Amino acid sequence: MTTSTLRSDALLLLTAAIWGFAFVAQRAGMDYVGPFTYNGVRFALGCLSLAPLLPGSRHAAVGVLPPSGRRRFLVGGGALGIVLFIAASLQQVALLYTTAGKAGFITGLYVVNVPLCGLFWGRRPGGGTAIGALLAALGLYLLSVTESVKMEFGDGLVLVSAFFWAAQVLLVAWLSPRVNPVRLAFYQFAVCSLLSLAAAFCFEAVAWSGIHAAALPILYGGILSVGVAYTLQVVAQRDAHPAHASILMSLEAVFAALGGWLLLDESLNLRGLLGGGLMLTAMVVSQLWGLKLRGSGNGS
Repeated sequence: MTTSTLRSDALLLLTAAIWGFAFVAQRAGMDYVGPFTYNGVRFALGCLSLAPLLPGSRHAAVGVLPPSGRRRFLVGGGALGIVLFIAASLQQVALLYTTAGKAGFITGLYVVNVPLCGLFWGRRPGGGTAIGALLAALGLYLLSVTESVKMEFGDGLVLVSAFFWAAQVLLVAWLSPRVNPVRLAFYQFAVCSLLSLAAAFCFEAVAWSGIHAAALPILYGGILSVGVAYTLQVVAQRDAHPAHASILMSLEAVFAALGGWLLLDESLNLRGLLGGGLMLTAMVVSQLWGLKLRGSGNGS
């Protein structure tokens, strides 16, 4: 491997670790603030961390765009922010009822859900997606379904959020080639932050003392998880091999479980470990199947 590939792999591994341990920060922060307050402040900090990267003049933060792209940016970016708000809210509320490790594995199902959701755009999923979906379903059953054959409430919320994360990925894939990606990220984080803060003032007791007490997990979630990790991903994927990127980004779920074990005293029994392993396998198979087929077709 070249030096640039090794550097990209290291950056992607660091990104996966930051995002995995973010589940720990998200749980810890809610010892002091509600889920909407946490997300509102977190994504506001994410906006601030991206502001220096915005291209153009000092007015770029509000989006100085040519008329032809302004509507696409405002409407598409607004829709993206709403989807992000729903996904992040479901995930954050779910963490009141489930562990960081389980949430990390179930959230990772968006990797499988993306090609499945592509059916709505007339895209037929490949064999890897079908196999991945079956493995994921079995893993989810082992990880989340109790002996009474009932999915636990928090795990169910995370599962629903995984479909919204998949929708968010698909929207980004459609919008990013058409508008500036950093500006788009800033806009979606801003919309998500405003909606989260509005929900917080409606449904939670927002107090500065709570935000101050939760400063460390909020800073981690906003600066590192949103700002730094997003930038690392963009930089790393310029030179990363697609297969490497798929595997390394899937390790987010493993880091979530590791962080929950190290910092929150969480654990998984043998059934849960088997379920998590199957779900991780499903993520990797879903991502690598098409790459393997394309590589075989090219004679490599």
